Amino acid sequence: MKWLTLFRLVLLALAVVSAVTIWQQYQLEALALIRIDPIPVARTMVSEGRYAEAGGYLGFFMDYDYVNHNPEALGLYEEISSKRSSWEYQFSKFGEGLLTGSSDETIGKAAGFASDFFVIGDIRDLMFQGVNLAKGEEVDKTLVALASLGVIASAAQVASAGGTAATAGAMAPAVAGTTVAKSGLIALKAAKKLGKLPSWLNKIIIQSKTLDGLSEVLTNVNTLAKTPGGLNLLSQASNASELGRMAKFADIFGAQSAAIYRVGGRTVIEIAQRADKIGKDTIRLATTFGQDGLKLLDKIGALKFTKVISRATKMAYKGDVFQLLARFLLWLPPWVKYLLIVIGLLVWVPWRMLSAFYRWCCRRVSNFYST
Repeated sequence: MKWLTLFRLVLLALAVVSAVTIWQQYQLEALALIRIDPIPVARTMVSEGRYAEAGGYLGFFMDYDYVNHNPEALGLYEEISSKRSSWEYQFSKFGEGLLTGSSDETIGKAAGFASDFFVIGDIRDLMFQGVNLAKGEEVDKTLVALASLGVIASAAQVASAGGTAATAGAMAPAVAGTTVAKSGLIALKAAKKLGKLPSWLNKIIIQSKTLDGLSEVLTNVNTLAKTPGGLNLLSQASNASELGRMAKFADIFGAQSAAIYRVGGRTVIEIAQRADKIGKDTIRLATTFGQDGLKLLDKIGALKFTKVISRATKMAYKGDVFQLLARFLLWLPPWVKYLLIVIGLLVWVPWRMLSAFYRWCCRRVSNFYST
């Protein structure tokens, strides 16, 4: 009898846990989230010489206590920062930008931008492609198109600047427009050389004869170009509409865009389109929990997400037991939980009392009809 009671109590406990699990599903999902450890990825980047990318990636997570209180993370971040600030590294990146027109560091980008902005880079690229043509070698039609459009944009800049002076500033918007176009073309050339120019955009560039048809594309590309890691975002855009969403994302998160996208991928791009309602800080917080964190944010909204994460963080300090239990309960299919609830209730139903009551009702009905 004692064992039977114990068994019934266990079933009741399982039923209660199952009911709470269904009722507090979102809290359970928050408790099951695991925060990303950025150190292994950052170390891999460092070993591959990608210091700028490593600094940006680890730097994003350094805004959070669970990373900036970690001595290993602090040491690695100091190592990356020291390397990037050394004059040898800066000089090499300056040369990289000057010679190739592209770089992953600010000083290299500035050098590449300067050489291209003042027509030098466009003439250089046209000359190289002309030499290839003379030798019977393959000519890069995309670079030729971009360099040609670059020369047109430079000429338009000069003309607009002259018009601005002559009209006492009335032509200033035109100067700004041609500057954006020129900057966008420079970024596209860098993307082409780095192999990060999407095929759909490559076709559009080759077919373009003027800057008019590229104005919106160049504006979005220019936004990405101003963002560290922006060319990586450009390479992931599958069409002009997605390029616009990428540009909006980069405009919102700025220097942290590359790190956030590396974690969140297309999920965070879509969520970022509603950043004015959700909040940038909430999206950043969700990113530290990876794709699962972002999906939970998208599912329950910013206010509820912040609440459940706050509770889950407090419980997490008590150890990994709660997290493991939460993951196990989430792993159970819903039908199993409902079955446990039904069984837990059924074993506590007073069947003898119900049976006696049923017999009493039957006798009363029988007596009623017999009289």
